[in-house]
Amino acid sequence: MADNFDLIVIGAGSAARDAAAKAAREHGARVALIERTRWGGSCPNVACRPTKAYLVAAELAYTVNELSDWMGVITGPARVDLARVRAWKDSLRRSQESWFEVLSDAGYELVPGEASFVDERTVCVGERELSGERILIATGSRTAVPPVPGIEHVDWIDHVSALELEQVPESLLIVGAGPVGLEFAQIFARFGSRVTIVNHGGQIAARADTEAANELQAALEDEGIEVVLNAGVESFARDGAATAATLPGGRELKVSHVLLASGRTPNTDGLEVDRAGVETNRGYVVVDDRQRTNVDRIWAAGDVAIGPQFTPAAQYQARLAVEDMFGGGRRADYTVMPTAIFTDPELGSVGLTEEEARAGEHDVDIVKHPVANVTRAQFTRTKHGLFKIVFDPGTRRVLGVHVVSRGASDIVGGLAAALQLGVTVDDLAYMHHVYPSYSEGLKAAAEKALA
Repeated sequence: MADNFDLIVIGAGSAARDAAAKAAREHGARVALIERTRWGGSCPNVACRPTKAYLVAAELAYTVNELSDWMGVITGPARVDLARVRAWKDSLRRSQESWFEVLSDAGYELVPGEASFVDERTVCVGERELSGERILIATGSRTAVPPVPGIEHVDWIDHVSALELEQVPESLLIVGAGPVGLEFAQIFARFGSRVTIVNHGGQIAARADTEAANELQAALEDEGIEVVLNAGVESFARDGAATAATLPGGRELKVSHVLLASGRTPNTDGLEVDRAGVETNRGYVVVDDRQRTNVDRIWAAGDVAIGPQFTPAAQYQARLAVEDMFGGGRRADYTVMPTAIFTDPELGSVGLTEEEARAGEHDVDIVKHPVANVTRAQFTRTKHGLFKIVFDPGTRRVLGVHVVSRGASDIVGGLAAALQLGVTVDDLAYMHHVYPSYSEGLKAAAEKALA
């Protein structure tokens, strides 16, 4: 006899927890959370939060070594004890026991184990069956392993295992130049590794504005990170304790470590979604703009569903799904979703890139201001970075903002509502601003549209 719930959530990450909280708090739902790996999900345990902790440590080491003598601050060279950095990072994380206690105290039924569908209303976990009036699939994703010959002989690492290393890699090949690859490239370069990034595409940060991506690439290359574009690894082979990677043109690169960051794979294997009739595409659950699947009363949210793969997007999708479950709600809209890559400088974006705007039905103009001309950046001898505004010259409406600077994530995050409400480039030019701040560069860029 199956246990009955108002909502069964498969997963316990960002989407799952937000959905469970909203359903229980606003609708009094009896909720079951099923989790096979990590209570709390990837973001707080092995992804967003611990990675950003490493970025902070790397920035501190870099700043001490690059700027302290110039500023007149007396200190010795900063050296990284990775085992201690790891221990500090771990101290910032909630333990699994604590996660279990927090989620239990919230009133959810916690079910450890791997879920699989029995039918469109029932899932089983081991010998236990649960039935639900509503089911949310929120199982997330994991590192995709590219089909490169010889990769089965490589003890590769990813964003999870890289955070568990206790010694800094002597040399590191990173496959992929998306946010994960770029952030780890800078972390380990600043920790002391020799880092090479190989990327299939013609620019780093493929979804970013091209000019902004190129500016970030220049900053990373200035730190000694090698970036190889329009190239993939053709094969891997073991060479004693090292790994030999063959690149296009016959170049062989020998490294101590290989980090995979070229894509994600949805966690739908083992779910047996076919038994429920749920449609998938390359393993991802197909959803509409209310997070509905093709099967009545089954929804999906987060990385496992087709759509943007960001923690805030997962939370947003979960709330939309719960609103739809209980009658009503909004449709998903990502037109002004702010995003950021947390390198130093950060690359923050909101709205359309210049390329997207020109490919659409807009007349397009752009204005820019270099970060090097912003007073705040001069305190750290910053060379690379920009503030870029994409706007319609007829209506003056801002279509997109792209910032490569320290604090870029905060700047674009604060602009999302403004773009949603139709802010113009003139509004940005005449706004009050804080001096000296990085955000001053946004106003300086907008003022060039008044000329």
